[in-house]
Amino acid sequence: MPIHLNTQADLEEAIHALVRQDRRLKPILDAAGMPSLRRREPGFAGLAHIVCGQQLSTASASAIWARLTSAFDPFDHHACRRARADRLGRLGLSAAKIKTLKNLARALAEERLNLDVLAEEDADAAHHALTALHGIGPWTADVYLLFCLGHGDAWPAGDLAVQEAIRIGLGLSTRPNAKQMAPIAEPWRPVRGAAAHLWWSFYRAVKKREGVIASSDDAKAFSKIAKGTRLGARISARRAGGNSHAIARLRRRSK
Repeated sequence: MPIHLNTQADLEEAIHALVRQDRRLKPILDAAGMPSLRRREPGFAGLAHIVCGQQLSTASASAIWARLTSAFDPFDHHACRRARADRLGRLGLSAAKIKTLKNLARALAEERLNLDVLAEEDADAAHHALTALHGIGPWTADVYLLFCLGHGDAWPAGDLAVQEAIRIGLGLSTRPNAKQMAPIAEPWRPVRGAAAHLWWSFYRAVKKREGVIASSDDAKAFSKIAKGTRLGARISARRAGGNSHAIARLRRRSK
């Protein structure tokens, strides 16, 4: 059974287990501090909220969501199915997002999809189930699994902030792409979601206040972290992903 990150204590236990298992993460935690658990509403509303915010600023996404939830009480899949596309458009949704939400609402109404059961599925299987839906990309699927369902092993491989944090923290020459992120995260199963929280926290620690990636001076300041982790980076994925006592305890707790 998957491990779930439902409380701050769950997240902290998972991160401490990761640090004991993979020593490369110790200086990352020291620099970033313990991250806070981030959770969102599950179900249709949670996924719809993520879809509405795709490729928009936080302010714009919040404004559109506020209009939707004011116009429909509640904004569930039944309301979305009945709503006229032109009305949704006037509330700020693009034609592509309207199509995505309509298809999602139809799949739920016809019981071809059950969002709740995804929390109990293998992270990769749950990811594929979501990305099979029209308009649901990898990033949206992973953010839903991690933040709305608390899936402990969801891994947002396409998230640019996580990619850049790993580049800096592990001393990589280039930022890894989504495909390269999979083997990098393999040692952190079955709590890759906790690792993602840690890397987001590290990213915030090294970027500028405006939200831009750290400057060259900042990167130099953190080069000591990278140098201290390169020995750990040479550990094979098999060894790093071994059956450590810490991860074994988390597995037993989840059953």
